[in-house]
Amino acid sequence: MKADVITLESGKAGEVELDDAIFGLEPRADILHRVVRWQRARAQAGTHKVKTRSETSYSGKKIYRQKGTGGARHGDRNAPIFRKGGVYKGPTPRSHAHDLPKKVRRLGLMHALSAKAGEGKLVVLESTDMPEAKTGKLAKAARALGWRRALVIDGPEVSENFAIAAGNIPGLDVLPSVGANVYDILRRDTLVITRAGLEALEARLK
Repeated sequence: MKADVITLESGKAGEVELDDAIFGLEPRADILHRVVRWQRARAQAGTHKVKTRSETSYSGKKIYRQKGTGGARHGDRNAPIFRKGGVYKGPTPRSHAHDLPKKVRRLGLMHALSAKAGEGKLVVLESTDMPEAKTGKLAKAARALGWRRALVIDGPEVSENFAIAAGNIPGLDVLPSVGANVYDILRRDTLVITRAGLEALEARLK
């Protein structure tokens, strides 16, 4: 599969051959779903917490005698049945992460790349090199190229000037090739990969 290579100035910079084993697959929703769930579960903080009856601030004194009141027997006001008492079996801090085989994660990334290529939303960029870190200049170039919600994947390292300029542009994310992931690829309309990013991704996924 061949793709045109463009520059930030909307010019053409030749063609590049895309590996069909990475960009030519038939996307499977079940694999993409599994990988996205795995990513979001790992990102979940899991810091939700409630107080049990041993942690609430009421006194532990017995509220009334055990027998003879005609009411239920209670030990103290910290019981879950009372207002401001402890919570029974409430959430506690924990990790929501779960395991997913490395082969499935790798396959998920390949299917996400193939999905963007199949939809015609994959753009190959010659380079992200910029002489100056000018947000206005990059924003103008992104508008001219039609990048409204785009993810830019660069090589092993992102161009410093490009990363600074893109930092204040809503809807434009920049990642090094090692940070390429299924969730970020799918949540943006356009996927932009540099030549260096393509080489790094192909080396990573082969």
